[in-house]
Amino acid sequence: MAFQMLLNFFLAFLWMFLKTSFTPAAFVVGFFWGLVILFIFRSYFPDRFYLHRVVAIIKLFLLFIKELILSNLNVLKHVLKPKMDIKPGIFALPIDLQKDWEIMLLGNLITLTPGTLTVDISDDNKILYIHAVNIDDVKESVDSIKNTFEKAIMEVSR
Repeated sequence: MAFQMLLNFFLAFLWMFLKTSFTPAAFVVGFFWGLVILFIFRSYFPDRFYLHRVVAIIKLFLLFIKELILSNLNVLKHVLKPKMDIKPGIFALPIDLQKDWEIMLLGNLITLTPGTLTVDISDDNKILYIHAVNIDDVKESVDSIKNTFEKAIMEVSR
């Protein structure tokens, strides 16, 4: 991915020098044509086309913002109720992520959303232990995290 991105920037600067126009507009046009060239020759690179990973990163960021807003509203709803009928608890989340940075990112995304906190990770890096303010159904909570954050992190990394 890094090589493709650097090559795209190189092609953009090369376009600027060939056009003898050193404006941001010329850079954007060169960047676009660099994308087109890299897309045409994508089969010659060992990795997938880097724009797919950029789109996956943007999707992960937007997913986090959505989950952040929804969990804030959920916690606010529990706080403003006259009677607090919450069921706090800790549950185990089996994960399919393998790299350390993927596991760290998942743990941080879970911790940053209000109402949940990553407490611990197993010695073999296969299970995250998560504390939640309100657990109605453990299976539903596990499936929710696996189908949102874990799936989005896998799209970015693989």
